[in-house]
This record gives sequence, C-alpha cells and structure tokens, in this order.
Amino acid sequence: MKQINAGKFVFTGELEPVKTMNLEEVIEGAKILKDHVVAINITDNPTAFGYMNALVPSYMIQKEVGVEAVYQVTTRDRNRLALLSDLLAAGALGIKNVLALTGDHTTVGDTPQAKPVFDLDSATLVYMLRKMIDEGLDLNNNEIKNPPKFNIGIAAAPNADPLEAEILKIERKVKLGVDFIQTQCVYSVEQVKNFLEATSYLKTPILIGIAPFKSISMMKWMVQYVPGIKVPSEIQETLFKAKKKGGKEAVYEANIEIFSELLRGIRKTTNATGIHMMAIGFEWIVPKIIERAGII
Repeated sequence: MKQINAGKFVFTGELEPVKTMNLEEVIEGAKILKDHVVAINITDNPTAFGYMNALVPSYMIQKEVGVEAVYQVTTRDRNRLALLSDLLAAGALGIKNVLALTGDHTTVGDTPQAKPVFDLDSATLVYMLRKMIDEGLDLNNNEIKNPPKFNIGIAAAPNADPLEAEILKIERKVKLGVDFIQTQCVYSVEQVKNFLEATSYLKTPILIGIAPFKSISMMKWMVQYVPGIKVPSEIQETLFKAKKKGGKEAVYEANIEIFSELLRGIRKTTNATGIHMMAIGFEWIVPKIIERAGII
C-alpha cells in the first residue's frame, strides 16, 4: 500500500496452490514475479476446487521470497468462527493484505457434493475485518487482544451486466472501508475506461485484472463459459493465426505483444492505480509482458 499511496503505478501477481503439499512451484513462481510486482495474491480454493489453504503459501512466499502476499479469503467454505481463526493466524504470521471474497458456489468445483457455508458474504467479511482492525472486536463484540492490522481489498467485475448492480455492491463494501480493489480480467482499454468512469466517485485505488492466454483452448473456454468475458475479435484472430503459423511458441509471443500493448493503453489513457496480472501456471510470461510494455 505504501507505493499505491505514493501514487505509483503498481503491478500485483497471482499464484495458485494446488492439490498438493509441495509448495515448490508456488515458491518458484513467486521468485519469477518478485522483481516485477509489489505483492502476490494467493488464491483460496479458486472456482471451488479443493486446494491447499492459502494461508501457508502466503506466509511462505513472504518468508522464503521476500515479497508481500495478498491472502485471499472466501466465505464459501468457513463460518465466521473459522474465518476469525484464520485471520488471527494470518496476522500472527505477518500477513499484511487480505482480499475479501464470497467465492464461487461449490457446484462449479471439483467436489460439487460439498455443502457451501456462506455464513457471511464478502461485504460482511469486510465489516468483520474492519471491526477487528479498528475496534479490536469480533462480530459479537467480544474483545480481540492485540488485533491484526490488514490492508483490505475486494474484487470487482467490470464484465458484469448490468454494471450498475455491480457498482452498488462495490459501493457497499467501499463505504464499510476498503483499501484497494482488484478486478476480474478485461481485454480492452475501452472496457477499462467505462468501468473506471463508473466507479470514479468511490475514490478507491483500482488495479485492473489482466489474464493472458496460456493456450487457444483456454481462450475458447473463457469466451464460452465465463460470464461477461469479452475478448475482442482482433485478439482472437491474432492468436488463432499465431497458433496456425508457429504453434505454442508463436502463441506465447503473440500474448506478449497483445498484452504489453494493452498495458500501455491502460497506463497512458486511464487513471488506473495499476494492473493485477493473472497468469496462473505460466508466471514467466508476466515479466516479459511488463518489460515489453516499457511503462515502469
């Protein structure tokens, strides 16, 4: 938050602990991202897939790599007691940043039989965090000795339709007290401009989500199944041509060119606070995109 508060244009990254006890890939991914981002999100059972608890890798990348973590916390899998326990543990481990999320429903994940909790939603989680930080109290007004101090973040969906309903959700959480917003992925400068214009009155730092495509099949899946995702036809055509001409390596090179240009456009023509880079499983491309963009 120091760099954001200083008015610097910043980058954050994202890593995904998977269904394993081995954190080697997470640590290596953090090392790749470290010199190009100010913090790295650790996802919490993304799309309701059962993975390692995000708290341990959040701690490990801070300890082993020396880069700040953004500890993602969803309310889908825990009631308010479990959330409080995890957040107190995060504070004790030196975690500085929390991203408060509701989480996708269990039916979309790899264990659809799992019973969802949703004791809180992301807004009431923000409220709980604020009470912890500001008042040293839990939701039942029980005292917390030596309460944690977190920077609180929330997610936003620029792709929502209608966007007005999404803005109201964001406003509700901003009024409770949040420090930054990270968005879902967008693929055009125009969409970024529209979202930032609609949320400008909230006066909260916003990092725009960017997700390059690891493969053509990933792009097809996102276009077909992820609500609101709009990938401009010119981007799709460029990647299809690259695949046909030079295979996987050509697709990677096309990604670097496409997304470095998108970064430049966002930096030059909007007042975005920064970029949240989501390149799960091919973190190596993030430094190449940022360097090609030439905006740091």
